Amino acid sequence: MLGFPVHLHTSVLFLAILVTVLYGEFVRTQLDVPQPARYAVGLGFVVCLLGSVLLHELGHALTARRYGIGVRGITLEMLGGYTEMDRDAPTPKVDLLVSLAGPAVSLVLGLVAVVATVLLPDRTLIDQLAFQLAAANLLVAVFNALPGLPLDGGRALRAAVWAVTRDRHVGTEAAGWVGRAVAAGTAGLVVLLTVAGILSPFGLIFMLLVAFTLWQGAGQSIRVARIGRRFPLVNLAKLAQPVFPVPSGTPLAEAQRRVAGPHPAQPGGGRKPALAVTDSVGRLVALVDRAAAAAVPPERRPWVAVDTVARGIDGVRRIPVDLTGEQVVRTVQEHPGAQYLVTRGEDVIGVLHVADLAQLLEPNRKMSP
Repeated sequence: MLGFPVHLHTSVLFLAILVTVLYGEFVRTQLDVPQPARYAVGLGFVVCLLGSVLLHELGHALTARRYGIGVRGITLEMLGGYTEMDRDAPTPKVDLLVSLAGPAVSLVLGLVAVVATVLLPDRTLIDQLAFQLAAANLLVAVFNALPGLPLDGGRALRAAVWAVTRDRHVGTEAAGWVGRAVAAGTAGLVVLLTVAGILSPFGLIFMLLVAFTLWQGAGQSIRVARIGRRFPLVNLAKLAQPVFPVPSGTPLAEAQRRVAGPHPAQPGGGRKPALAVTDSVGRLVALVDRAAAAAVPPERRPWVAVDTVARGIDGVRRIPVDLTGEQVVRTVQEHPGAQYLVTRGEDVIGVLHVADLAQLLEPNRKMSP
């Protein structure tokens, strides 16, 4: 019906059990409700809470679709939810509207629940449910409006900075640093509230988890912004290793001798060529695995055919050489792999190793061996 899936993260099960028990105990202290019914009421509150989060995310999703941005799905998890879109907002205005749509929905839900709380009889079950939903939705609306990524208010701040600087990456990094300040401020505030006896130890643990999640999300936003600034440096013709083909059955030692020797200049900016295997009609059929070739003892290489350390290209993703840096990164994200064939038309002109792309985009990051 929505045109995209809605997923429940496994952490929702923990949330359901926790809230059912805690709210069931709250009902016991506030209302005269039989014991079995208390937890049924708690479970009902969980369903209402998840429904509120879903409506919040639908605000983002439907607004995004209104402006031509595809929605891949919505995921509900313990600390809220998120909407996955197939691309970024094209303009600061659209980014701002999509960002604020979720908090706007939560605010409306909260105000409706406040009205219900005022109108319903005091100290009744439905009155308590309305009050809790009002508090939850208003808290979500206000907290999400704080101006720091990954919160919705942070996306709004990004849109504002983007509009002023005309650089989305500057906006993302600025909102990421503000997000870290929000996370640190949240952690400090909950510690003070706990010391003052206002917040319970459970509340302290939960809110510190929220603050930690915000800190991690803000850091990821800063990283994404810095990577995005280096997209123009991605030139596949220079970054990819040129292909050096050898016929099937060639001894590994001979193949390595040929690729190391003098040969005509090829695309790739002088990079060391990648060994490839061709069939009897000269068609490219496999790529030599660098790690597998290096693992063969030197004295064995004259007797080991290059085919035995090569992998077929049938499952290797092809990337056109003229893609932009952003398009290359999106392709790698959508189709993860260790290497890709770089093509010009029907011809394979090089091999892109994802480790080389990562090194270009994050030169200061230590790569795993």
